[in-house]
Amino acid sequence: MYTTPPMMRTKAMAQAKAMAWAGGVLYLFVPGLLVGGAPRASGTVHAIGSLLAVSLLVGVLRRMPLLALAMTLCGSTAVVVGAPSSGHESLSASYQGQFLSYMAVDLVLGFIVATCARRASLLAAAASFTVQLLVIGGFAHGDNLTVNVVISLLAMAASCTVGLLSRERREHAVVLRSQEVAEAVTAERLRIARELHDMVAHSIGIIAIQAGAGSRVIRTQPEAAREALRAIEATSRETLSGLRRTLVALRQADLDEAASGASGASGASGQAPLAPSPGLADIERLAAATSDAGVRVDVRRSGEQRPLPAEIDLSAYRIVQESLTNVVRHAGTGRCRVAIDYGDEELSVEIVDEGRGATGNGPAHGFGIVGMRERASLLHGHLSAGPRPEGGFRVTARLPLPLPAPVGVPVDAR
Repeated sequence: MYTTPPMMRTKAMAQAKAMAWAGGVLYLFVPGLLVGGAPRASGTVHAIGSLLAVSLLVGVLRRMPLLALAMTLCGSTAVVVGAPSSGHESLSASYQGQFLSYMAVDLVLGFIVATCARRASLLAAAASFTVQLLVIGGFAHGDNLTVNVVISLLAMAASCTVGLLSRERREHAVVLRSQEVAEAVTAERLRIARELHDMVAHSIGIIAIQAGAGSRVIRTQPEAAREALRAIEATSRETLSGLRRTLVALRQADLDEAASGASGASGASGQAPLAPSPGLADIERLAAATSDAGVRVDVRRSGEQRPLPAEIDLSAYRIVQESLTNVVRHAGTGRCRVAIDYGDEELSVEIVDEGRGATGNGPAHGFGIVGMRERASLLHGHLSAGPRPEGGFRVTARLPLPLPAPVGVPVDAR
């Protein structure tokens, strides 16, 4: 991405500032040109010229809004006061048209109300109202006085109302963006918490059981203790790889940077590239690790096995992993069954054991079942978990699958 050098950026800012002040200085000569250069023109023409001239103050308005308002008040008042030297009737009619020049002041006032602090907005509104009221009171007479005062008040009220609506709309947009950012951060934190829990809890459970078994037989059955230590080592390495993969995903901004960073690290330090996220293809390996912990897992697959979307594949794997972790830690049984059904419209995963069941679930009993429910809900699926009437515990997850592309319909290569 191209970035403007600091020197060029500073030069551009200086040029913009110089143009803003040049426009402000030029605006100071406009009232004299309007009144002195066209003394016989009508007041309406002078008012229109004053409205168009306020565009010269755009740069000053963005930098110093109150100064721009003061300059506009002075310019519009000069246009009103510098009445044409004609007869009394034309003079009166000219003044009525020249009062329209204060619409330029109302435009600047609306901008101030929309962008500046409330105190500055109140000060600007009070100054504008006072000046306009005094000038109109001094140069309008009879019925024209009332009409012009009412029109002036309505114009000021309209500009302030538009400014307030613009301010509220901008503040509301800022609040919405803040809420969206907060919700995105919360969702990401929950996702990371689920991923770490499902990954670490299973591994730590396996390690704890293997360590306990190894410590009991280390004197009498050294070969069995050696096998337990090998299982602990393999599980620990797998967990570290998963944690490293999660940390890399958190640190790197996008997939391109992740790929370049991984390749650079591999070339520099000789480390192997990070393994991809696990999925249902790794269930047999997960079952073997669970069997080493003392629970035999019978895996059954049905339906047409096919590649699944990454988020569904990972979520189904994590649900099976967490369920097996609960079987190892709480069921008190030596076997369980995992059934995976690849349906046409949904993926069904069921984990059943014949252990002692459970007394309840929820936050008080850990975050495993809560995390599984959240995973299924995020994919618009359903998860049920609870004791079976005949004994044991059952976890069933149903995850909707995207519809396959119709046969014969060309698919956009993009």
